[in-house]
Amino acid sequence: MFFPANQNDVISVATLNRMARDLLESGLPPMWIGGEISNLTLAASGHGYFSLKDSNAQIRCVMFRNKLSQLDFRLSEGMQVELRGTVTLYEARGDYQISVDTLRAAGLGRLYEAFARLKAKLEAEGLFDNQHKQPLPASPRRVGIVTSPAAAALRDVVTTLRRRMPGIEVILYPCQVQGSTAPAQIVSAIHAANRRAEVDVLIVCRGGGSIEDLWAFNDEAVARAIFASKLPVVSGVGHETDFTIADFVADRRAPTPTAAAELVSPSREALQQGLDLTRRQLERALARLLTDKSQQLDYLGRRLQHPGERLRQQQERLTQYRQRLQQRLHTQLQQRQWRLDSLRLRLAQGKPALPRLQQALQQRSQQLHNAVHRQLAQQQLVLGKLEATLLAMNPEAVLARGYAIVQNEAGQVIHSPAQLRDGEAIQLQLAEGRAHARVEQERGTQCQLPF
Repeated sequence: MFFPANQNDVISVATLNRMARDLLESGLPPMWIGGEISNLTLAASGHGYFSLKDSNAQIRCVMFRNKLSQLDFRLSEGMQVELRGTVTLYEARGDYQISVDTLRAAGLGRLYEAFARLKAKLEAEGLFDNQHKQPLPASPRRVGIVTSPAAAALRDVVTTLRRRMPGIEVILYPCQVQGSTAPAQIVSAIHAANRRAEVDVLIVCRGGGSIEDLWAFNDEAVARAIFASKLPVVSGVGHETDFTIADFVADRRAPTPTAAAELVSPSREALQQGLDLTRRQLERALARLLTDKSQQLDYLGRRLQHPGERLRQQQERLTQYRQRLQQRLHTQLQQRQWRLDSLRLRLAQGKPALPRLQQALQQRSQQLHNAVHRQLAQQQLVLGKLEATLLAMNPEAVLARGYAIVQNEAGQVIHSPAQLRDGEAIQLQLAEGRAHARVEQERGTQCQLPF
């Protein structure tokens, strides 16, 4: 190892760093060190750069690609790890660092564990539910920004708003965005914006940084203030890979402050293009309408007539109707007259000779009278014969001569004594009424009828 010969010898910075590196590497053997990963950067070359810290100190670390590729997990911010490496010095910048050979996970880091615990708690309470998300206004007139006046994020947001829509008014609600007092100031700024109600939408933002730098936006009070906000809130904290509790609670999450400004503001160019397109469509529609109306006007103009001409045409048509009506009436009168003359002629030709018909009628009447008397006399003779025959055959006439009709109880006429039984009741039909009797049998077939 090279050392200056005396105190007055001058050496270069590179020589000094080389000497320091040799002392560190030779004086401190490889060792295991535990801590929390912070400020993690995974370079495009495949190397990993980060800080290993505890509550009191931190040291830069480098893990080269050939070592990093052997890990079976992916490094992340806030991860608690244990690593084995050599303490060395990067001569080009004079950075004191650890060259990591082996690394293993030792559990979640303190900050990451607190982040996960709060996230689970608020998610269980429903603070992340989409049903609570408010829609962003399409064309806000005023945009409120909750951030530090010295933050680069403020310049990014204002520049983006001026570029996209210069007419939007910007109102700043200043607060700290880093440090122990930042959460209370962020909450106060959000409450002030809601109390004044002078903006249409609120942007809560800051630039990128380590998990410690962004920790104010993982505060529970900040999350609840965003959730309770009556104004729509857009969170634009850190870079695309950074996620905070504020991102989950906000109505919209933007990956960067610039993206948050783009979310809340309509693009002037897009609006102008849409306006130009609408204007062209309106012009084409108006041109078509004018063309259609012009053609319709020409058509109606050809159909339009002077009132005097219209009256003359109507007068001519009326004269024609009157002439046709008169002609039709004249024709009908002639037809009716011809028919009347024809009927008169037929009536004159068919007129009867009344004296001759009257004489014939009298003759026919006398003949009918004589025929009726002859027919009546003949019918009276026939009737007399029938009456005599009827009288001769009338049973009552027979009964009047002393005969009787014998009937049994069933009303049947008895023709022979054999039809009678001893003690049987019978009826006798006489000329002047009926009588009842009972049969008494003596000898033979003779019977006595007691009355």
